[in-house]
Amino acid sequence: MKKYENFCAALNNMQEMYNYHPPYDTVILTGLVGLYEICFEQSWKMMKEILENHGFEEGATGSPKFIVKTAYQANMIQNEELWLRALQERNNVTHSYNRNIALSIVEKAKDEFYGMFCELKKEVETNWL
Repeated sequence: MKKYENFCAALNNMQEMYNYHPPYDTVILTGLVGLYEICFEQSWKMMKEILENHGFEEGATGSPKFIVKTAYQANMIQNEELWLRALQERNNVTHSYNRNIALSIVEKAKDEFYGMFCELKKEVETNWL
């Protein structure tokens, strides 16, 4: 499944965030934000495809928020609140020219969202593929 493979590649790339530590120069910080954004995008698109493949008509919408809520209802993800915070941080990427916002995104990506993505990968491999 292509979207699953894309998600796995993005997650693998995101793991490289842990090779970098503050203080970040602007180029590194921008790249780290990008690694998070790409992984989030690939995760919800994969969830959308899997939900559709399993007969969830709700998966037909293009809204990441709706896909997250549907994935929670389907028990694909366990922490809806965390996923909605991750979505909000993805939305904040457009403001990552602001160093404080960018630093916050990277910190949350390392502390909370990487593990969240790993849990999704394990759940998908165990119960959805």
